Amino acid sequence: MVQLNKLKNFWKGKKVLITGHTGFKGSWLIIILNLLGAKIYGYSLKPKKISLFNQINGLDLVEKNFYYDINNFKKFKSKINQVKPSIIFHLAAQPLVIESYKNTLETFKTNIIGTGNLLEIIKKTKSVKSAILVTTDKVYKIKKNKNFFTELDELGGDDPYSASKASSEIIINSYIKSFYKNNHLKNKVATVRSGNVIGGGDYSKHRLVPDIINSINKKNRLIVRNPNSIRPWQHVIEPLIGYIILAQKQSIKNINSYPCWNFGPNSKNFLKVSHFLKVVNKYEKVNFKVLKKNPYLETRTLKLSNKKSKKKLGWEPVWDINNIIEKVLEWNKLKKQKFNIRKICEIQVRKYFESI
Repeated sequence: MVQLNKLKNFWKGKKVLITGHTGFKGSWLIIILNLLGAKIYGYSLKPKKISLFNQINGLDLVEKNFYYDINNFKKFKSKINQVKPSIIFHLAAQPLVIESYKNTLETFKTNIIGTGNLLEIIKKTKSVKSAILVTTDKVYKIKKNKNFFTELDELGGDDPYSASKASSEIIINSYIKSFYKNNHLKNKVATVRSGNVIGGGDYSKHRLVPDIINSINKKNRLIVRNPNSIRPWQHVIEPLIGYIILAQKQSIKNINSYPCWNFGPNSKNFLKVSHFLKVVNKYEKVNFKVLKKNPYLETRTLKLSNKKSKKKLGWEPVWDINNIIEKVLEWNKLKKQKFNIRKICEIQVRKYFESI
């Protein structure tokens, strides 16, 4: 596993563009890359007032900050040409399943066309040495009795969010095969798929962990939609370190492999929602009730195989479910005690590297 100081040797001074840097995962990514000494440029919609990005004073961590929509091709192109990034992490998206039912066309526009805009722009952006495009574990076609999804399994998606992300994977693959085989981006563009990432600072609606934190803080009853659904639980730091390792290795050598990667936890972290809540209750008592009828179609079981990332990248999940939940609850406790939130995040990143 790559150590912190070894990563610093590569990332110090690197020009990195992050789309969606004001989101939950984007905010954690800029914290990590800032610790590694990278020069970070952010392109995103403005964050909501209550957001991790604002709480860590994210503007202080980026060289330049661009608040624009990735669907605005002309503006997107001009800013990428201005920055001339070496590495790109594409996180900008509409990331919520339930939101995709309410704003379906906007979900398709952002997750498909917005991604297409980036792919078209970087065709002629010679500065780019590596691009990591983030999708989801929900891109796979669900099949009965399927134990673990590997990167070569068939794509699918019944709900609008999953369909939009599976579609973006197809478009990315098309650009790789149609345009990047014989130019500067040959073997330099990849998609990454991770599971249910959790951590401090997630304020998304209709997500289990933010709902649990709200229930703890406000002493409200938690509403659980799918207690028997199985999810690949992992702390947000874990897949982000995987993305960083992939971006680094991809930029300096050809990785002879199909350009999609799973970054899921080990099998012991594949738990039912009901089991996850039992673990939470070992640390904090949460009063909950199960919603009798869930009006939204959501995937019942999701399990990712992480064998490829382990073997070819040397990436390895570190924290088990107890470590993960402890870190989330610790983050919330320290926040309530008025600790500096950026420092809380940085301490947890350093603890992660110490655990390796």
